[in-house]
Order: sequence, then structure tokens, then C-alpha cells
Amino acid sequence: MNTVNKIVVLDSLGVDTSVFESLAKECIVYDITAPQQVVERASGADAVFTNKTLISSGDIDTLSRGSLRYIGVLATGYNVVDVEAARRNGVAVTNVPAYSTNSVAQLTIALLLELTHHTGHHAQTVREGRWSRSTAFSYWDYPLVELSGRTLGIIGYGDIGKAVARIGSALGMKIIAHRRPRNYSESSADIKVKFVEQDDLFAQSDVVSLHAPLSPETQNLIDSRRLSLMKPEAFRLNTSRGQLVVARDLADALNAGRLAGAGLDVLYPEPPNADNPLLTAKNCLITPHIGWATSAARERLMNTAVENLKAFLNAERLNRID
Repeated sequence: MNTVNKIVVLDSLGVDTSVFESLAKECIVYDITAPQQVVERASGADAVFTNKTLISSGDIDTLSRGSLRYIGVLATGYNVVDVEAARRNGVAVTNVPAYSTNSVAQLTIALLLELTHHTGHHAQTVREGRWSRSTAFSYWDYPLVELSGRTLGIIGYGDIGKAVARIGSALGMKIIAHRRPRNYSESSADIKVKFVEQDDLFAQSDVVSLHAPLSPETQNLIDSRRLSLMKPEAFRLNTSRGQLVVARDLADALNAGRLAGAGLDVLYPEPPNADNPLLTAKNCLITPHIGWATSAARERLMNTAVENLKAFLNAERLNRID
């Protein structure tokens, strides 16, 4: 079997879904789908693709009684799909691992560099004519921080965490991480990493960067207690999942000066509520979940999504999580 009858893409933000057209007699694409619309829109589909649209146990129970046989997650994290319900109903589920590793690592460091040098702010003051009006050859509005010799603590030492560690190491930073990966070998590691207990990581780090998946263990990981362990001159980065952070606790720490700054590419929910306290917190840089969205990463994402479906059609397992 080389094609399916019908593919439905529930949310297509920023990706080229035309790559699916050769794999189905019919391909229907929606920009955004609300949870209550999933069953109606996916009805009759053999394969459904989602990025952030939730597909619940009830949705899968209903759709699998029809033609649904495959769910493709257009992301690495797959918490949007009830995998147990899919397994129970014989529905295959795939994800796309590692497509955005370099892009997310790049954005993580971009946020850190902006926090330490405030490049965008100072460039804007020049554009507004402040340097031309100045009597001095140089000025700066924030402390300028050199990263060399400082400690970068990484929570979640997977592919993205390792990529961030490599860049941090190239900048001269000392790298510490929580929880040694099962396949980690010090002799084959390309950079030096010290593994420490979680509380020690918060206490020792000048920068704490989150790269862990969302799980019961990591939800609300960054709370007032752990923030209290951090140095007041430290920075906190999150390019993983917004639910890892208690927004009010982080905002309070920033506003009280108990933390030097934060760089975030994710919030909860997304888009954020207008009253999210982090939107107005001091020294808090927020980008709209763009770490995954470089053109190169999006191309890799869709190429892998196609290969995943082709493998399923050929009775092969590729990136299966069910």
C-alpha cells in the first residue's frame, strides 16, 4: 500500500503540507483546530497529523471505529496525543525526533546573549539617534556580562541540551547537568560535563537552561523554592515547555531582583493569556515559540513526517511511539 484515502492535517502553522498530497487521494488541511472540532474534522481520515491540537482518548475511541489508523505528530513532544488510547485501538502514532535540535539550541544562546549584552536594545538606541547626540564614545544601559568562566546548568541533557552545552563550552563556560544519560560515556564525550544533584545545579549555575520534556516530574519544576536557590545575578532560560515553570513564581523573582533575567520561548498556555505575569516582568525576554521554526528545521520536520507515513504504509516501524 503506497497511499491512503484521506489525510487530515489539524494544524498546519508554518509548514508545507503539500508534501502529503502524493500520499493520499484526498488531503484536507486546517490552519487551527479547536479540541471540540477534532472528531468532526478528522472523520473519515485514515491518517491525521497534529502539532499542538489535542487528540484525546475519546477522540481516538470514536475515530478508530471509523477509518483512523495513523496519527502523525508534527513535533518531537507527543503529549498532545493519548498514546495509550491509540495503542488500545490499534492506531499507530509517530513523532519527529531531533529535527529542531540545532535551531532550538541557537535560539537558546540568542536569548542568553541578548540578556548579557542587550544587543537589540542598544542597537535601537543608536537607530533613535542617541549615539549621535552623545558626548562620549561609548555607553550602555545594563550591566554587560561576559560568559567565559561562568557556569551553565542544563536540565534535560538530551540532544538539545547537549547542543546548547557545546555552544556554551565554546564560549568558555563550565557545563554542569542534572542526571547522566544512560548512554553517556565520558571517554567519548566531546565536551567536559559535570553531573550534579538538581538543587546543587540551581545553586551553582550562573545560567540555568531547561531542555526537559513535559512530564509529571518536570511540570512546575521551576517554582519559588528552586528559584530561591539561584544566585541573584543568574539567568534562567526555557526553550522546552511552558508548563515547566510556575509563571507567577518566576515573575515575582524577577520583579524583586532575586534573579537577573529570564529568556523564554515558551509559555503556558500558548498563545498566552494577556494577564500572564511574565509578559510584564522585569528583564524577561519572551519570543513567540520560534525555536523550531527556522526554514531548515521545518523542511526536516516535513521530510521526516512523510518518511514516517511511508514506513507505516509499508508495514515498517519508523519513529513509532505507540
